[in-house]
Amino acid sequence: MILESALLDVRPGLEDEFLAAFTQARPLISVQKGFRSLELRRCLDEGRGSRFLLQVSWDTLADHTEGFRHSAEYAQWRALLHHFYAPFPEVEHYGDPLLTA
Repeated sequence: MILESALLDVRPGLEDEFLAAFTQARPLISVQKGFRSLELRRCLDEGRGSRFLLQVSWDTLADHTEGFRHSAEYAQWRALLHHFYAPFPEVEHYGDPLLTA
């Protein structure tokens, strides 16, 4: 399993619009080959209410980088969400856990 992780800095004042757009966008990713799960969390630290953590679990790295990112659904995802970010997020991919508690 691969864990995709991205810190999403949403333009201040657009958080509610972003969440509404994300609700529309979620089905576009959840139908992709290799998609397992998605979590979107809002930062609770003072002054960081416009920051969200997105984590998506995939079967393989290629399911995200070659499958979803080259799909017609990704073009719709991009149109719905990418204009909310400043700066544009860095996306990272992680392998299986090395330690668990």
